[in-house]
Amino acid sequence: MAQIHAMVFEYTQFEGVSMVKSDRKSIDSFVQNHMPAPHMWPKFINTNLETKNKPFNCAAELLDNAITEGYGDKVALYSPKSSWTYQELLNKANQIAHILKDDLGLVAGNRVLLRSTNNPMLIACWLAVIKAGGIVITTIAMLRAKEIITCASQSRASLALCDYRLKDDMESAASELSNMSHILYFNGPGELEARMKTKPTSFDNHPAHQSDIAMIGFTSGTTGLPKAALHSHHAIIAVCQAFSQQVLKPTPQDIFSGTPPLGFVYGLGGLLLFPLYVRAATVLLEDVSTESLITAIDKFGVSIFFTAPTAYKALLQNFDAQKLSSLKKCMSAGEALPDYVTRAWLDKTGIRLIDGIGSTEMLNNFICIQHPDDPIGSLGKAVPGYEARIVNKQGDPVPVGEVGFLAVRGPVGCRYLDDERQTKYVINGWNITGDTARIDKDGYFWYQARNDGMIISSGYNIASPEVEKTVSQHPAVADCAVIGIPDPVRGEIVRAYIVLKKGYKPDTRLIKNIQNFTKKHSAPYKYPRSIAFIDVLPRTPSGKIQHFMLSKIAEKEAGQGGLGISVSGNL
Repeated sequence: MAQIHAMVFEYTQFEGVSMVKSDRKSIDSFVQNHMPAPHMWPKFINTNLETKNKPFNCAAELLDNAITEGYGDKVALYSPKSSWTYQELLNKANQIAHILKDDLGLVAGNRVLLRSTNNPMLIACWLAVIKAGGIVITTIAMLRAKEIITCASQSRASLALCDYRLKDDMESAASELSNMSHILYFNGPGELEARMKTKPTSFDNHPAHQSDIAMIGFTSGTTGLPKAALHSHHAIIAVCQAFSQQVLKPTPQDIFSGTPPLGFVYGLGGLLLFPLYVRAATVLLEDVSTESLITAIDKFGVSIFFTAPTAYKALLQNFDAQKLSSLKKCMSAGEALPDYVTRAWLDKTGIRLIDGIGSTEMLNNFICIQHPDDPIGSLGKAVPGYEARIVNKQGDPVPVGEVGFLAVRGPVGCRYLDDERQTKYVINGWNITGDTARIDKDGYFWYQARNDGMIISSGYNIASPEVEKTVSQHPAVADCAVIGIPDPVRGEIVRAYIVLKKGYKPDTRLIKNIQNFTKKHSAPYKYPRSIAFIDVLPRTPSGKIQHFMLSKIAEKEAGQGGLGISVSGNL
């Protein structure tokens, strides 16, 4: 049987409670009415929360209680142009909550769409929505009208708070949205700040229950239409008490910063939830260029840093030991972390990158590196409070060392808004994350691929991320994505879509060179038998490669009887 690794800490069972009490008035029940049936939910475990406010509103845990604990004068948010104390953040969040409730008529359960880059006003708006009893939906600045329409339509969002600099796409989307009744703009000549000046700085938080939905997180859409994942007030605090308290272990003296947008759960945790929960500070950056990151780390003394492997590669290429000396803990997520990046970062900084795996459905990381001597290349072990295992298609555990599907359960889990894909993500009470992996005899998990990223060629299982890592190390390769394409002899063969660095031209000689390089640095059967050169890889707004789009390109090329823009390297 596969091993299950979990360290359990105290929590109170709660998720069986009905989502909305019938005696509460003026409640928008759309989300409740479109949740999956309880028998389709995952099994929640370790759900006891030690809380300081009842009724339970997670915004009070994150912000209001900081004032009563004596942190009012401590800086909560830094940006290149300003700093806000915990008291100033509370005042602004309360004023916005008044606007939502008093001026816009928000009732508990209304969905409110937020659009902005990472800046203090976005955090104030996020907290305000939850304080007022709304359900917050944070979208990233890179989304365009089409994607905004998708999120707003699926969630039936009726209100929006938007950065003025993003007004054009918001207005374009709103013209197509019959359910969007009010939009207020901030960080510019909009109405929000003007209205705030007329509002009191105190606010009675909505008396929510732990099980009430507080936010909707939309998946990146790497495999098609984004899914809307529902998370409760309880879940938001649970991830603070799980990954942050048990693995990251921050203190009020820490300074957080990083690159992920707050519209992604990775950014939400690292730049809002975790620092506020522990009464630390966070540095919010709109410019996340390498130079800007180095400057901010140095200027603010950033100690805990969240970003993706791509940024660590860039920082290594522009490494400044003195300016990065304040760093103590560094988190990596969003894409596969190459082993050479882990080793290089450890060599230059003495810091082991905390690699891990999480998902929008699980709100944050559920498996990660937890000790400096955890095997490089592994994902680590289950975060305390979670259980993880490897299962087959029927949901049964597979033997140690065998590749299967990653399954997890914990104090949070997947509940989609009105989506038939719920039955694929939750099986036998476990969240089936869409990843293939294996577990070794010591309980460490080793990532293989997304379920749709495993290529079977001549009986060999080939994980596309592994090939991508190897090909990406070739000196001519700027970017790479790998898929499987049909082959009459082998079933499938590996095709690499490659973006070349400047100065390199696609030809058969370069193809053979890349193929030989791959054979030399990995098992020969894994090399790309077909190579296609492409100007740019299709990506989601979060930067994740859309492999399904590459599959469509391959299908189109096959239908045309050729490789189109590609140069074949079949051997």
